Amino acid sequence: MRKIFCMVALVLLTSSAAWAQQAVKYNQYGVAVQSDRLDAEAQDGILVLASPTSAYKLWFDIRVQADGAVFFGAPDYADPIGNGTSIRRARFAVKGQIDENWYGEFDMDLANGLVELKDAIVRYTGIPNLELQVGNFKENFSIQRNTTSRYLQFMERPMVCSALTPSRHLGINAKYAKDWLWLSAGAFTQEVAGSEEWTNVADNNKDFGRNAGYSLTTKLVIRPLYKLDNASLHIGAAYSYRTPKVSMATGEWGTYRASSRNSTSINRKKYLDTNNLKDYDHNNLWTVELAGHWDGIRYEAAYVADNVRFKSKDAIPVNLSGWYAQVGYLLFGGKQRYDANGAKYTRIKPGKKWGDVEMCFRYEFIDLNFPKANVYGGSAEAYAVGLNWWVNNNVKMQLNYQFNNNDRYANGKDKLFVGLDPAGQPTRDYTKVATETGKAGVDYHMLALRFEIDF
Repeated sequence: MRKIFCMVALVLLTSSAAWAQQAVKYNQYGVAVQSDRLDAEAQDGILVLASPTSAYKLWFDIRVQADGAVFFGAPDYADPIGNGTSIRRARFAVKGQIDENWYGEFDMDLANGLVELKDAIVRYTGIPNLELQVGNFKENFSIQRNTTSRYLQFMERPMVCSALTPSRHLGINAKYAKDWLWLSAGAFTQEVAGSEEWTNVADNNKDFGRNAGYSLTTKLVIRPLYKLDNASLHIGAAYSYRTPKVSMATGEWGTYRASSRNSTSINRKKYLDTNNLKDYDHNNLWTVELAGHWDGIRYEAAYVADNVRFKSKDAIPVNLSGWYAQVGYLLFGGKQRYDANGAKYTRIKPGKKWGDVEMCFRYEFIDLNFPKANVYGGSAEAYAVGLNWWVNNNVKMQLNYQFNNNDRYANGKDKLFVGLDPAGQPTRDYTKVATETGKAGVDYHMLALRFEIDF
């Protein structure tokens, strides 16, 4: 009996050892690794792979935005504006929570067949309320810039955000967020986007040995209503010190340029453009912003100013600025939501099973003229009305109407007609526009539609 028992025990031990040996797994480099089975689930239409025993989680973030727009009402002397369609965004991102403290993200855009890097992030969150981040990502400067395009109230951001506020750059950033206080500070270098930017970086480095350039950006947000679930009040201010970057073309390095389209991606004409201001040394960029929500209503306003300095002591600093104010209301009982960690607005809570409809209004103004320094980049204002149908958590449709009013100086670096000369002929030279023939500048209307899906 004892022999039988010993034999059974030996078999069990041998089997356990063999199983344990088989359970050891190796990666492609021959190193033994820990293995963890994952659960797959769809969280509001997003595929998530998560470990039931650890903090590990991997998910995909995919976004498609298909746009179309028509333009009408421009004066006869204006350059034709072509109606059109585009894939505004075709984003593919992989995001991973490696453990309790480490997060990584890779995001690219394939819109209209062009490959562009967006976010490439390494993040550490092991210190309570503090987030340390390095990689390519948006600078924390403007609430409108930092709000993801999924949750914008209008199809495009205001002109002042396109022209003056920074977007993604390579850098390092620290952020503190707790209750009523949100604070961010970061140091950044050049833009990392597509092949054009990298070619410029390589050429500036190889041919001229130029430094990458840097920016120092900080932002403070006060949130006195942080205890409320159905309301928020966001009071923010940001400052950025910026120097020339090597992501500019080699022949344009050391110059400063501010430009913008009229809040649309389909009309490719940049009426507003300072051209390249030479002898650029640095610029001081600052903004103040106010935003908030209460149940279904959400509002936002910001003023942005830019002081451009030059190397010559005799050169006159150039001051550029702009502002916008907008409001939206969910018509069928939905609730707006504020992302306290990101200090921006996020997905709504619809009021009906079929979703909700949001009515939005916006006024914006930008001034890229500074006559004291003989800079005439143009100024413009725009009035917009938007209708957003939040079909569900993943599908959204947007209808935008906008009236654009550009002044006589908004001639796209002397490339666009802005009026009639005394002989009644179209002219690109704002000094030759005969005011008696009518109002100068190009005014026109836009009607645009977007279909969006996130999955």
